Amino acid sequence: MKRYLAIFLAFTTMAVFAQQPEEIGTPDAARMADGLPQQALREVSVDKFEQEGYWKAYISTDSGFASGKLFNGSPLAKKPVQGEEELNMTDDKVLGVKVDFLRRGHSNVYINTTRPVPIEGITKTVSVWVAGRNYNHRLYLLIHDSRGHYFELYMGRLNYQGWKKLTVSVPPQQANGDNGIIQNNYHYTSNGGISVIGFRIEVDPMEAYGTYYVYFDDLRATTDLFAEGNRDPDDPKDDW
Repeated sequence: MKRYLAIFLAFTTMAVFAQQPEEIGTPDAARMADGLPQQALREVSVDKFEQEGYWKAYISTDSGFASGKLFNGSPLAKKPVQGEEELNMTDDKVLGVKVDFLRRGHSNVYINTTRPVPIEGITKTVSVWVAGRNYNHRLYLLIHDSRGHYFELYMGRLNYQGWKKLTVSVPPQQANGDNGIIQNNYHYTSNGGISVIGFRIEVDPMEAYGTYYVYFDDLRATTDLFAEGNRDPDDPKDDW
């Protein structure tokens, strides 16, 4: 009897890990740093969605049409990045994306930058405010690591009303330093980090009809800037 119970528990455990990732709470960059030496965590602004034409939306032409434009507005619950209050930076626009579906089925909407947006330091978490209009679509963050490898990070479902801050943690590279998302290189301190290249909305086929609207604002990251703050001022950058 004990043998059959052990086999049942083993298969149950495997099924839990095989499920599609779901929302289990907001990642905490400070807790990710617990027990790690030489940390200098700081929240930084990556993009405020203030430049017309910087983000492009598209979908496969046999699935529909997609377009994006800026609108006046901002989430009421959003708070400024610490240290930016005195800079008087413009922050009164949001990015709106409109999708007109031609058929119901599996499709993806891409919202990409015209060029990658680098994040200095070792990124722990990335967040963005999204008004998802309560559709059962899924949002992914698209990035390149320091070696130019492409990754997608699941941010959450868009099945809620109004604005919501979605946050994803960036998995650390594996111990051997050659697998996973590579953000640092012990040879060079100036060639690390990740670059944001956009978002992907995985469309729920049951809700791929009519017109869909989604809005984005305030892309941020919590990053470890220890190496940048401790690099010698006369140390040349290896970016030529």
